[in-house]
Amino acid sequence: MCGAAAFIATILCALATAVAPGIRGPTDNPEPLDKPDPQANQNQPEKSAAPNFLERLANRSDFDLLARVYYLDRFGPLPHVMFVIDRRSHDRVYFVNSNAYRFHKDFLNATYLSLERGALYEQNYSKPNRRFILGTIAYQTITDKFTFEFWEGDQINSDLLKETFTALKPSFYAPLYFKPNSIVQELAVTQLNKTGAALAIFSESKLTGSPSYQALNPGAGIGQLRILDRLDSDTVIDRNQIVIFKEAPIHLTPLSGIITTEPASPLSHVNMLARSWGIPNASIRNADKLFKGLEGKYVRLEVRDNDYTLSPADAREVAERNKQWIKRGDLVTPKADLEYDALTDLKQQRAPDALRFGAKSANLGEIIHANETRFVVPPGFSIPFHFYQSFIKLNNLEERIASAVEEDRFVHDPRYRKARLEEIRRWIVNGKHDRRFSDAVLAKVHREYSGLGLFVRSSTNAEDLANFSGAGLYTTVPNVRGDEPLMEAIKTVWASIWNYEAYEARESFGMNHFGVYPAVLIQEGIDADSAGVAITKDPFDPANRDAVFVNAKRGLGIKVVEGRRMAEQVIYHPASRIIKVLTRSDDDSMLVFDDNGGVKEVTIEKERRVLTDSLIRELAQAALQIKRIFDGRDQDIEWVYRRGRLFIVQSRPFIEQ
Repeated sequence: MCGAAAFIATILCALATAVAPGIRGPTDNPEPLDKPDPQANQNQPEKSAAPNFLERLANRSDFDLLARVYYLDRFGPLPHVMFVIDRRSHDRVYFVNSNAYRFHKDFLNATYLSLERGALYEQNYSKPNRRFILGTIAYQTITDKFTFEFWEGDQINSDLLKETFTALKPSFYAPLYFKPNSIVQELAVTQLNKTGAALAIFSESKLTGSPSYQALNPGAGIGQLRILDRLDSDTVIDRNQIVIFKEAPIHLTPLSGIITTEPASPLSHVNMLARSWGIPNASIRNADKLFKGLEGKYVRLEVRDNDYTLSPADAREVAERNKQWIKRGDLVTPKADLEYDALTDLKQQRAPDALRFGAKSANLGEIIHANETRFVVPPGFSIPFHFYQSFIKLNNLEERIASAVEEDRFVHDPRYRKARLEEIRRWIVNGKHDRRFSDAVLAKVHREYSGLGLFVRSSTNAEDLANFSGAGLYTTVPNVRGDEPLMEAIKTVWASIWNYEAYEARESFGMNHFGVYPAVLIQEGIDADSAGVAITKDPFDPANRDAVFVNAKRGLGIKVVEGRRMAEQVIYHPASRIIKVLTRSDDDSMLVFDDNGGVKEVTIEKERRVLTDSLIRELAQAALQIKRIFDGRDQDIEWVYRRGRLFIVQSRPFIEQ
């Protein structure tokens, strides 16, 4: 089961990913496009002086009260205010304090209007029946006009566009012009105006003066040129590619350069990401046609304020670049003690033993050492890093793995890399255990855990680090019963350090893959009545200090991680002992132990609460005590309730995503 940090980022019951102010989409990076212009912004009130939102902007002072200003050299200052239209509440308009909330999702989460994430949230950009209409009103200083606009990937249609204008017009003091940011949006306003709506349009050319080219983020990069019509869930973009996008992407992973074929807003999602990654980004009309002949070849892209070059890269430049991708001198190598070779009980471990067993295991040992009575850590023992290294050597896999990972195609072809990593995992799973090792593990299990369902869990030296969570990257095998399934599960956990998602996350972080070692935590499984995560802060509103966020589902915690249905979510305030219910679980089934091993799904009563108020308070107090054990650092805690007894099965530092 992954921790809440990963869960909040990607899973949390299919609840929403981040949305940017104005024209940005679900995966925006929170870095600003540029520093605000001090002179343009000097008369704005302090953030604390402004309300979280207004329902009407009656004058320019109201607009300035909420507006954030980006100063962009080529585009001038851009004061802008995010807006949210809640269609479920009869098109209620929220003009958002855009200094207090960087993204739409921050406002929605902090005010508890919505906690949707992932696919559910993305419907607010793609579906006609979306709940929220999300956009921005900007003051165009060049022409002294106010425009409203949407993120360029928003599939807004003419009906939604009309609904937006109808809601905004009586709430905003000045005339509004619509600024389309994509072909889809241009089509929507054209269709709307055919009905006699006569919505005034603000043309992109009035902003740039050169609609055929925009230098959005100057810079230079070398990469393999790729042309994409659109992104879908199966699209894999390599970080070594320069991509020409014919349609603005929703999701985007790190790459070497960006070109869009349609003009982009200076506030665009794509430009936000390009600036945060330090890569060149430009809008070049018909780039897909102009550079079709270079597709698949290595090119050098240089974006300058007034012009650009895109040409075949010099062979020596490519060779040097490829060498840098294969071997980087600044790689982070996590510490590991590979000499220690004893199977060790959790109760004998302390936090510094992460060097031998990984932080997941060692942290549980630290909690046990605190001798708390209000909760229990299920007993277990750990197989240290030493035995993974011995297994790899015994099966002659060191050179095979190194050769696979350092292949040129592996480095530069993400689909091939994904398939090759799967092959590496098969090599490990098909390997043979040392007989003495197997005998030692099974003897301990027979002696101390006979007849129990066991969780076989990863605990690597490449997770729970100070600035790298690694949550959810590696594999857990639940409710293992029997000698052969147990020994196979150990290999499955070892193999999971070569999971595709784990490899990509470590690569982006700059981690030495050959310095990553997995320990295996074998722990008594708890057939949970309920399970979930608790965070010792409010992840949606940093200003809400000392709160505890609880996410819960009935049965095993695997259901929390999958995120297919709504979880029960509450915020607990220790000072007042007030419990604020954010959502109730809508699960009609839960996962329980199967007597034959593994888990099974059973039908449950849908309307019943997952946790009572007394259990929530007990859990929150336990979470705060665990935070104190770790010197006051906020924790991401996995918990289980079984017959009214609280069990803690993991605690890791909470890292903001």
